[in-house]
This record gives sequence, structure tokens and C-alpha cells, in this order.
Amino acid sequence: MATNKNIIVIGLGRYGKAVARELMNSGAEVLAVDKDPDVVNALAREFPLCRCADITDREVVSQLGMDKIDIAIISMASNLEATVLAITLCKEAGVENVIVKCGSETQAKIYERVGADRTVFPEKESGTRLAKNILSNGFMDIVELSKDVSMVEIPVKPEWVGKNLIQLNLRKKYSLNIVAITRGDEVITEVNPEVPLEKDMKLIVIANVQKLKKMSN
Repeated sequence: MATNKNIIVIGLGRYGKAVARELMNSGAEVLAVDKDPDVVNALAREFPLCRCADITDREVVSQLGMDKIDIAIISMASNLEATVLAITLCKEAGVENVIVKCGSETQAKIYERVGADRTVFPEKESGTRLAKNILSNGFMDIVELSKDVSMVEIPVKPEWVGKNLIQLNLRKKYSLNIVAITRGDEVITEVNPEVPLEKDMKLIVIANVQKLKKMSN
């Protein structure tokens, strides 16, 4: 399930490589960046768009064409200052979605404060899983049940607000089996199909991942 988004992966350690590799193997075009020339040289054959660059340099960011990037994945958790600068410059360049790998809750709070749209922890979400979530157009993969079927978290779409599950008939349209609804920290497992959906709700569903693509068309 490829994506038409322009993606940059910054920091090609174990996590960054895993994200970039999964994205590329699924057909996405990825710009892979690291400031270490030895790392870049070692990965040049695997990643056609592999650049040696210091992403904390404003001029370098401009040369990389960051204004055309839709998603930036920053994987430099060991360097807090560099990560903060990278987030800032990405957002200044107009990157819509900046995802940042974190090493602690404190880091996550700092990164979110300076503009990160999402923070991820390697021990909770692998690079491969993050890539799959990106390729699934923002659907959050909770549990991969098989190669084709996952338990997924789906935000309530604007056109669903005020309608109930009977009216929407999501099972027939998208083959979604709804197992729960979340609203903030509340998890509703006894789903009443007659209750109208609200904009801050999310649906927990079991679905064929390929069929989810229909929802973004």
C-alpha cells in the first residue's frame, strides 16, 4: 500500500533504517538523510535517495527541498538539541507532519512543545510498524493479526459525525468489524449502534488492511 506523500527520514540508525526500508519496500519514495558520511556511503546502494546532510543547518534544509516534504521522521533520540533544531526547521519549512523518535517521556514533552506532531517510542512501536501506519493513510495499527488483517484505530471522519453505525453501515461498505470506541481515555466495549458518533471519538476495528485504502479514496 504505497503512499503519494513525500517522505524524509532523518537519522539512519537502526530505527531510521527500519522505517525507510519498510516505506521503500512498499513503493514509497523516501529521502534518507544522515550527517555521518560513513553511514550514508554504506546505505547508498540500498537507498537511492540517500544524502549526507546536517539537518540542523537552515541552509542545508533549504537545499534539501524541505518545502516539498509532507512527512518528516526524525530518528535522533540520543541528541536532544539536534532533534529540537530539526523539528523547528522542518516546521518552519512547512512540513505538515513531523514524527519524532523519543527516548523518554521528558523528551516527548519537549519535542511536542517545539512542534512535533507525533512522538514514538521504539520499545512500543517498531520502525516497521510506524512505516505501515504511515502507509495506511494515518490509521493506527494496534495489533497485526495476520499478514492482511489488523486491529486498527480509525478517527471518526467529519462526514460521520452525528450519524450512528446503523446509518453508516461501515461493515458493508468497508468490511470493518467494530470492537470498541474510544473517547479520550474512555474505552467503550459495549458499542451501541444507535448512538451518534462524535468528532473526538475513534473506532477500534478489525479489518483487512488493503480494504482500508478505499476509505481514503
